[in-house]
Amino acid sequence: MKFGVNTFIWTPTFDKSNVPLLAAIKEHGFDGVEVPCFRAQDFPAADIRKGVEANGLECTVCSVLPQGLSLVSEDAAVRAKTVTHLRDCIAAVAEAGARVIAGPLYSPVGFMTGRRRTADQWKWAVEGYQAVTGALEQSNVTLAIEPLNRFETYFLNIAEDGARLAAEVNHPNFGILFDTFHANVEEKSIPAALRTVGPCLKHVHSCENDRGIPGTGHVDWMGVFQALRDVHYDGWVTIESFGFALGELSAAASIWRDIAPSPEAIAFEGVKFLKKHLA
Repeated sequence: MKFGVNTFIWTPTFDKSNVPLLAAIKEHGFDGVEVPCFRAQDFPAADIRKGVEANGLECTVCSVLPQGLSLVSEDAAVRAKTVTHLRDCIAAVAEAGARVIAGPLYSPVGFMTGRRRTADQWKWAVEGYQAVTGALEQSNVTLAIEPLNRFETYFLNIAEDGARLAAEVNHPNFGILFDTFHANVEEKSIPAALRTVGPCLKHVHSCENDRGIPGTGHVDWMGVFQALRDVHYDGWVTIESFGFALGELSAAASIWRDIAPSPEAIAFEGVKFLKKHLA
């Protein structure tokens, strides 16, 4: 198992100027970092690859769809544009040396229609993901799709639906990102949900119920750890949280207060807790 941390704790983007963060991340026991890729043309793949290699780290990538893109749009031209965007991001991720791109890559976070997802939207999503499996295979990259809580999306909320989505796309480079923060809202049992998604589990975000330090809230961590063992998961367990005063990013994550003594404490105290029980 590998332990990572999302750089949203420190910065809303990641470029060459943020590379000095990597030494401290390595020093505190992480195996890798998770950096954002919003558009391929803005992603500093070469600088990221050079930085993580210089610091003895690995890299994963998180992503969301920018406004105007969606795999579940009624407009076929928008869906086609989104497929092209995903292929471009996959190529950029591979250039950075990462092997995982993860996130809610079906529609922009917060987009709502005021109704349930439709059968057509589900079909369009499956078709869109199947259209990028060739790029995933060619680049040796895995796409991990994230269910979000009901306040951030209507399209994919629970592990059971995630498992169904992965089964219908049916490709070894496609699966699910399981995030304990969102599962804490939506699932009857987080460990049971992890077991449900186990066969297609490609990435894990280890987040406390308040986005604070893992192990300090009410997430059933012992159940989570046992479920990960039960499904023989041996991939990334990545701490994802957000800085407390990062402008639009903190607002988008609804961080309205200091949720820990410092943003760094979420990472550096959290990884001690995770490694104590999983390493």
